[in-house]
Amino acid sequence: MVMAKADLRRYIGGMRYLLVLFLFVAQPVWADDARLDGLFDALATSDETEWRQIEDKIWREWSKSGSAAMDLLLERGRDAMGEEDYQESIEHLTALVENAPDFAEGWNARATAYYSAGLVGPAVADIARTLELEPRHFGALSGLGIILEETGHEAEALDAFRAALAIHPHKPNLIRAVERLEFRLEGKAI
Repeated sequence: MVMAKADLRRYIGGMRYLLVLFLFVAQPVWADDARLDGLFDALATSDETEWRQIEDKIWREWSKSGSAAMDLLLERGRDAMGEEDYQESIEHLTALVENAPDFAEGWNARATAYYSAGLVGPAVADIARTLELEPRHFGALSGLGIILEETGHEAEALDAFRAALAIHPHKPNLIRAVERLEFRLEGKAI
């Protein structure tokens, strides 16, 4: 299914609003999860050798829904995505978000599956839901940056990548994305 330009503009407009709200207005309430809070603190202060292990631990925590059945749906959705069976992946992940609507990683995984299937509008909508549930989700912010850049919204993409980089300061692809867009938009590299 190909998204009409008007629908894509509407989704992008909604994401602009969400990004502005996130960056400038909202005071996000972080999850009351001491493990994640500690991991994000460690990520912010990590060095070049530690950040990968900390990032892996964050992804493991994000992947715990609290239900073995929901974790299995996430695993099956990811496995299908790995096999490039995006329709099957979307089906598993849709079942997941319908049954666990407050599980941020379910929405993020489905956003990735939608994007991989070429369904940009639904991917953007799922990214928005992911960020509502977990504003520190650097993966969702990075995905948003990729979509915004690919659709010609470079200034907004830069904002999304900067937000992700503020959370995850050592991630090479985020650093490169910020440098690339700053150079393109501002005529200078960091």
